[in-house]
Amino acid sequence: MTSMLARVERPAWGNVLLCALLAMLLLGLGLWHASEGESYHPGGTRAWVAAGVAGTWLAFTAWVAMRRAAARRPLAVAGAAGEQVLVAFASQTGSAAQLAAQTAASLQQAGMRTQLIELGTLTHAALASCRRVLFVVSTTGEGDAPDSAAAFVTRLMSSPQALPALQYGLLALGDRDYEHFCGFGRQLEQWLQLSGATPWFDAVEVDNGDPAALRHWQHHLSLVSGAADMPDWERPDYQRWRLVERRLLNPHSKGGACFHLALQPLDGDLSWQAGDLVEIGPQHAPAMVERWLATAGLEGDRIVAQQGRALALREWLATSQWPTPGAARGLTPNKLVEALTPLPHREYSIASVPGDGSLHLLVRRMQREDGSLGLGSGWLTEHAAIGETIALRIRANPGFHAPPAEVPLILVGNGTGLAGLRALLKARIGNGYSRHWLLFGERQSACDFYHRDEILAWQQQGHIERLDLAWSRDGAGTIYVQDRLREAATALQAWVADGAAIYICGSLEGMAPGVDAVLREVLGEALVAELREQGRYRRDVY
Repeated sequence: MTSMLARVERPAWGNVLLCALLAMLLLGLGLWHASEGESYHPGGTRAWVAAGVAGTWLAFTAWVAMRRAAARRPLAVAGAAGEQVLVAFASQTGSAAQLAAQTAASLQQAGMRTQLIELGTLTHAALASCRRVLFVVSTTGEGDAPDSAAAFVTRLMSSPQALPALQYGLLALGDRDYEHFCGFGRQLEQWLQLSGATPWFDAVEVDNGDPAALRHWQHHLSLVSGAADMPDWERPDYQRWRLVERRLLNPHSKGGACFHLALQPLDGDLSWQAGDLVEIGPQHAPAMVERWLATAGLEGDRIVAQQGRALALREWLATSQWPTPGAARGLTPNKLVEALTPLPHREYSIASVPGDGSLHLLVRRMQREDGSLGLGSGWLTEHAAIGETIALRIRANPGFHAPPAEVPLILVGNGTGLAGLRALLKARIGNGYSRHWLLFGERQSACDFYHRDEILAWQQQGHIERLDLAWSRDGAGTIYVQDRLREAATALQAWVADGAAIYICGSLEGMAPGVDAVLREVLGEALVAELREQGRYRRDVY
């Protein structure tokens, strides 16, 4: 395998040669006619036809040239013009290489420049010059690196390197039937952290090609690229749930409207663990579907049978990405449905435990630049009616499950990140444990203290030993949750010394790196790395 998977740029010698031959033919015909001693005019119609053919050929040649030139131009990077994301892979059987290629392609479609490279060819100089790298790696043998990565392991991973400016993402492939699950991926992440690199987002571990874990990787890709409509590589196997409750939690807030949602299954039982996530299959607003149908001149009642299902055309459109109405004109309903791509899923942290009798979510209503509502949040908080069927799949998230009961728990979050922390608190309090320290931040205490009564009751009952709150829009100064953590440095050291685990849930931008910086500042780099290795520092950030 070559060191880089990339399109080979071939000079357009064929076009050059064809142009030269045509020029020679034209010159020869001209000389031949001149030697005949007389000229012949073909007539106006034939001349115009000949000119049209030549013009068409020239236009086609120019279009091909422009396409090739456009293909050679680097794509603009979302959020940072000119920045390139390196996608490095280490593959033993080809799976990691394929997923790395899909990763690079998805980012390119989102407008980001990428370079795809085999890990074994990556040098320290190349790595140190990068700002962001995505690693896609498999594990072989007894937790070993793939053969193709041996040179990288020998040259670079024998000792920490200086990579303070590097942000990384990691997709680690493994099989839980083997003792050293994702062994090389975990070794690589530990080395990156010891080298001073910081996570762009949390590592994703994949058990035997688990599609749900791969969708979680895609979820991160869509967030960092800003491509909210990035299609799923594989559609989730949704179950049917019913929306039974929706309640606005923060009227008059300066931030976005935030809702408490409750859902119940139409098929099966309530079954999940605190820390798990849901994948939601969103839908377009019914009014948007009808407008599109009217513009395209199509009837929404027309029944179309595809993929073993017979649905009205408007139902197919509700859950799909659309072509432009103009592109759909002339297509039969069957051909249109064949060409549709399902809407990408949305992920949310579960905010309850099965004992609550329903699955709770905490969802902020998002708005696009044009004022329209976000796809997932708009569906859940506005367009779906109470009683509506929601396509939902529970995804296990063992990396954020509760620690053993005897372990004290420090929970840090902001905004809708309270959802995952609330579920953890419910599970542990329900089991009779109360050694909890909650640090929560939002905009205003008067509006944005979600589930205020419940949390304060837990504190009064002794289920929350310590509660620290940060309100960024109250008072003269701007206070964030990481500031509260820094102020409590002595208590933080004491809790960690007493065996506490630290769980973070909330914003990937701002809060998560800010909290991480405080932990390293207060506890030291070595202890933070040890906490990660012991599973006592866990994050669910987005």
